[in-house]
Amino acid sequence: MVINNILFLVIIFCFITKTVFSQISKEEESAFSVLSKNKYKSHLQFLSDDLLEGRAPAPRGDKIALKYIETQFRLNNLTGGATNSSFVQQVPIIGMTSDPKMELIANKNGKSERFKFREEFIGFSGLQENEVNFENAEIVFVGYGIDAPEQKWNDYKDVNVKGKVLLMMNNDPAGDDPKFFAGKGRTYYGRWTYKYEIAAKKGALGAIIIHTTESAGYPFQVVQTSWSRERFSLANSNEKPILLKSWLTEDATKKLLQLSGHSLSQLVESAQSRSFKPVALGINASIAIKNSIRALSTGNVLGVVKGSDPILSEEYVLISAHHDHLGISSKPINGDSINNGAMDNASGVSMLLTLAEGFALLKNPTKRSLIFVSLAAEESGLLGSEFYAANPTIHPSKIVANVNMDGINMFGETRDVAMVGKGKSTIDKNVEETANIFGMKVKSDQYPELGFFYRSDQFNFAKIGIPPVYLDAGADFVGKPEGWGKQKAEEYTAKDYHQPSDEIKEEWNYDGTVQMSKFYFHLINQLANQKVNPVWNKGDEFERARLESFKK
Repeated sequence: MVINNILFLVIIFCFITKTVFSQISKEEESAFSVLSKNKYKSHLQFLSDDLLEGRAPAPRGDKIALKYIETQFRLNNLTGGATNSSFVQQVPIIGMTSDPKMELIANKNGKSERFKFREEFIGFSGLQENEVNFENAEIVFVGYGIDAPEQKWNDYKDVNVKGKVLLMMNNDPAGDDPKFFAGKGRTYYGRWTYKYEIAAKKGALGAIIIHTTESAGYPFQVVQTSWSRERFSLANSNEKPILLKSWLTEDATKKLLQLSGHSLSQLVESAQSRSFKPVALGINASIAIKNSIRALSTGNVLGVVKGSDPILSEEYVLISAHHDHLGISSKPINGDSINNGAMDNASGVSMLLTLAEGFALLKNPTKRSLIFVSLAAEESGLLGSEFYAANPTIHPSKIVANVNMDGINMFGETRDVAMVGKGKSTIDKNVEETANIFGMKVKSDQYPELGFFYRSDQFNFAKIGIPPVYLDAGADFVGKPEGWGKQKAEEYTAKDYHQPSDEIKEEWNYDGTVQMSKFYFHLINQLANQKVNPVWNKGDEFERARLESFKK
């Protein structure tokens, strides 16, 4: 009787705590032994070491990273996933470095203001030319700079902005209705990439985005570090270029508008309505940009674990993380100029390598094949994933899902996990089921206003129809008070994001890393073995791309 009571209590305890032992296969449990702190930390320490010089695309540090990742794939008996079973897909890029002596000059009726590069504005050209300049181009304020027919929103109306310089706000219009530009979230219309793309499409000479910490989600120092170095673009890009791509600080914008007698706050207020029309400021802009240009090559590293099912093995789950970062800054911060990118994204690549080893050791491989892809030049505009999407080694219709990892939890175990892009596809069910097994709750993106779904490589995979998973750290940390997780995330953004200080910290707690490695492993295992493939939810913005992929 006593034994029966004890057994009953054990069963009840396991049910209440949602213990994983009855829901994780023995083979997964065996693989979990590979997902250790030491193994993970060894990858992280190497990839974020000063030896790799910040892993900017193409230089020595990048080449070392590529070779290290390829070597790890080979050690674990993955096969090459690029052309002719090689491991590296070459990504040809153009590197451009602008002379920092440039100034943005604004004038009206004999009065002028000169804005210093880096301190007040960041400027660079979309043209791959040594010298780019224009004089006395009219500046027009175009609100958010958005043309979105499905939202019945057009900031341009019928105004011809060809040959003009467009001054525009970051982000997109906000509201409480989730159907209106994602409500409090952010759509692609709010991204700086869209702002430059639409300006080029409208025939503008240039686009100046007004930076505020609130609208960007990060301080101006991030823009300075990211864009005042050598910049990269795909060679032979079909992108329609504009002469000037620029960011202007909020204070510098106010100084600019003083020339015209306009108030920034009043202009911003006027731009909140569908009835907004472009405002000619009566100010002319001039700039001369001198570029040093060089042709370079970086690469995506691809390793495959072949599936076991005769039919399903022709389908793939694509697991990705970007290995690049910002390289060496021209201006040291606190005596350090190497942007090590430990969190962003040596942490993701370390997870990629750890998971690859775990799956390679399975005695019974997954039914579908797995392709592990370490992507190049994400920080330069998602270039590695853009190149892969345009030159896929596997037909997109055969890639059932993408699991993208960009920044891994380094602060300890959590009771929750955040899913960026929650509600877009049936992968939600897979994430929910995995979370239940590990006793965790799935929350939506904790910072929807920052538009993370459009800021990492899963966006390019989604554009060719592949449903992605992109997880972020939860906020409910075990053993920590409420709000602690959010505080740590905000501290990282304010102090370390895209800064030389993004290095391994003594305070990091790898229990959360191990927790997420098991989470990812089970999730990927599930996607690679389940009978039904994930699909986009009906009406999603990427549903059509998936349907089109089956026709090609």
